[in-house]
Amino acid sequence: MLQKHQVCTKDLGFKNPEKWEAKANLAVRINNLIESRSLTQSKATKILGTTRPRISDLKRGQLDKFSLEKLLAFLLALDQNVEIIVHPRSSDSARIRVYELTRPPPEIQ
Repeated sequence: MLQKHQVCTKDLGFKNPEKWEAKANLAVRINNLIESRSLTQSKATKILGTTRPRISDLKRGQLDKFSLEKLLAFLLALDQNVEIIVHPRSSDSARIRVYELTRPPPEIQ
């Protein structure tokens, strides 16, 4: 099962490690929401619009079965806002990062 902390894939030899790290961090957030709401697999399948085997895959970290888009859709189904911010890179290489805010950000106008 995925741990409740940031997941690092860079040293594991993954192709596109930033994508896998983003997927892992999204999956951790989804699993934490399911757990904090005490959702059964049956209730989670109804909310997320998926099947029990997919919920089981998610809990076990079988992320090759999920696209980033599907994980974002799961977060929306769990009443989470998802914001994507694109900006020029500030380091040697471009990257994807996932952040969790404990309170809503100020409105962007």
